[in-house]
Amino acid sequence: MNRKSFLKTATIATGGLIITRDLFARNNNPVYGHNGLTFKMDNKWSKLDPSKFPVKDCHEMVQDSKKRIILLTNETKNNVLIFDKSGKLLSSWGHEFPGAHGLTLHKTGGKEYLFITDNDRHEVYKTTLDGKILLTIPYPKEVPAYTKPEEFVPTETTVLENGEFYIADGYGLQYVMHYDEQGKLLGYFGGRGEEPRNLDNAHGITIDTRKAQPDLIVTDRTRNCFKRFSFNGDYIETISLPGACVCRPVINGDHLYAAVLRSPDLNAEKTGFVTILDKNNKVVSNIGGTEPVYENGQLKPMAQAEKIFAHPHDVCVDDDGNLYVAQWASDKVYPYKFTRV
Repeated sequence: MNRKSFLKTATIATGGLIITRDLFARNNNPVYGHNGLTFKMDNKWSKLDPSKFPVKDCHEMVQDSKKRIILLTNETKNNVLIFDKSGKLLSSWGHEFPGAHGLTLHKTGGKEYLFITDNDRHEVYKTTLDGKILLTIPYPKEVPAYTKPEEFVPTETTVLENGEFYIADGYGLQYVMHYDEQGKLLGYFGGRGEEPRNLDNAHGITIDTRKAQPDLIVTDRTRNCFKRFSFNGDYIETISLPGACVCRPVINGDHLYAAVLRSPDLNAEKTGFVTILDKNNKVVSNIGGTEPVYENGQLKPMAQAEKIFAHPHDVCVDDDGNLYVAQWASDKVYPYKFTRV
């Protein structure tokens, strides 16, 4: 029975008494989401003892080819925690990334690598899966706007198949830098401003492989949208997401997943949810959020509907279609797992 049918039946059975959302949510196994993209939540997925393996902000997560879930946190006792899909810890490493923020997985030559951005150190690192640093990218002094390292506060990376990569300076001067595999700057685009090509809180970036001609999707979080660019940095279009301060875009199959940190109202703390877009970049499901509604082709403002999150920061989609949601400034909670139903 779907939720609408449940409410209708319950209302009849109780002589007109309305069953509220809060009462419905007391179900032992509530289902979240819309339009067939629905999930059950496990907020006790991690089996860790926080006194032994603490986290501060759980920033981002990826899954490697061994089906392990890799979490990045800015807790220097263990910057990287590696789990199996049941939530059991397999290994941990990292003490040198106090501003650990962005985490990207890249595979080339049969090997997998991580790209880690550090807000505090104003650098980006390419590492092995066990933590050996292979490449360090400092602030882009070749770009005229940058005069000192502190102006470069990178938040995310994405990597092309040929090893070239992009860095989004989401907490700095809002440029996206393009590098070759060895770390040589090839170009840049974005920057602050009011033109469509400009960015404000370029928090995330990814390669959109859902169409015949791949391109880049970049977060413009302050303006509640994603923006599409060519690999050369040419602006293509804006994907408006009213009511959603979105973090990085995550592509899996035909869908784009994103954590929504909070409502655009600056006073609306702890109002996050997770949003899912189809291959045409239309919102089709919100986990913990209101059902997406389009009127005359325009998406109506979205909002948190159920308080299952505080500040979601990233979504990892595993090989079974299940989700793992990492949260920022949320009382140091471990990620939640959402099983597809």
